[in-house]
Amino acid sequence: MMPERLARYEVTLGQLERKGRRRALARQSGIDFTSNDYLGLAGSARLQASVISALDRGVPVGAGGSRLLRGNHPEHEALEEEAAAFFNSEQMLYFGSGYTANVAILSTLPQRNDLVVYDELIHASVHAGIAAGRATAVAVPHNDLDAFDDVVRKWREAGGKGHPWIVVESLYSMDGDRAPLIGLAGVSDRYDGFLLIDEAHATGVHGADGRGLSTELEGRDNVVVLHTCGKALGVSGALVGGSRILCDYLVNHARPFIYATAPSPLAAASVREALHILPEEPERRQELHRLIVYANEQIATHLGIEGSGSQILPVIIGDSARTLRIAQQMQADGFDIRAIRPPTVPANTARLRIAITLNVDLPSVSRMFERLAQVMTKEQP
Repeated sequence: MMPERLARYEVTLGQLERKGRRRALARQSGIDFTSNDYLGLAGSARLQASVISALDRGVPVGAGGSRLLRGNHPEHEALEEEAAAFFNSEQMLYFGSGYTANVAILSTLPQRNDLVVYDELIHASVHAGIAAGRATAVAVPHNDLDAFDDVVRKWREAGGKGHPWIVVESLYSMDGDRAPLIGLAGVSDRYDGFLLIDEAHATGVHGADGRGLSTELEGRDNVVVLHTCGKALGVSGALVGGSRILCDYLVNHARPFIYATAPSPLAAASVREALHILPEEPERRQELHRLIVYANEQIATHLGIEGSGSQILPVIIGDSARTLRIAQQMQADGFDIRAIRPPTVPANTARLRIAITLNVDLPSVSRMFERLAQVMTKEQP
């Protein structure tokens, strides 16, 4: 008989099961239509060679401590210097993950009298950072530029004395659409605020040499940009770019930076190589964009769905159980497609999140959409 102290957790898991929301780990199998390895760098020969080269010159696997103790390695500093030049940022800090970086930023930089205004579809890491911070926070409808302006204006009119923080993703991870960055920068400028842009799914894929969608804005003293390194860059960690003052403030006050063991110096060396690959192998992005255009055409042809225009193509089904059944059938047919269910996405918007990477080709994209149309017809609500 299960002890009572464990039974309460099993009850909750059972509730998730009945709702079609229980999660489980699954190994990689089939053609990759689910990873964020957009440029196919994770297993690339150049990144593998960069690891071997770093080991040969004595770069350690582990940092051995936090950055403020003995964990600050020359590879961390070299990466931050090169990344700042590449992304046109005054300074950059390397964090162990994008999640950690967002928590660090949002729990540290917005002050008690500030206002955080964030897109309702923002990543969970932003919510975690806001919860750990001191500023008041307000969500606004997705990509509604006027709503951002209205919230900040009314806050100012009601006596808000601090600075507003506009928080968005440049390319949304579950919908694949873009934020109106130039307009949002105008809102932050108009009200003496800051703009935080999470470039997680744009870095390496969009912008000149893969610099992202915020290239026109990065380097301003009121813009903070996060570039994750575990998606198109194929490694791990995240780079936060901003003014020297803000970066120094994070070093001195961000608990996820101060009290965490520093990222692997070996990973930092590999991220440096990934940043070199971006301008040196433009054919990767060119081929990816050819696949993106084709996939957006195929989703319209086979499913009658307008594509997002990006490498992230959501197929919104609604019902969690049906979404899971379709995903499982596609996996059984050799296509690695996963079901994304609430609370990761809003209620009644369970979906298949199809990611286009250099791990697929045109024929496999065509076959996948053709089969998906058949499975969706079979798996009626």
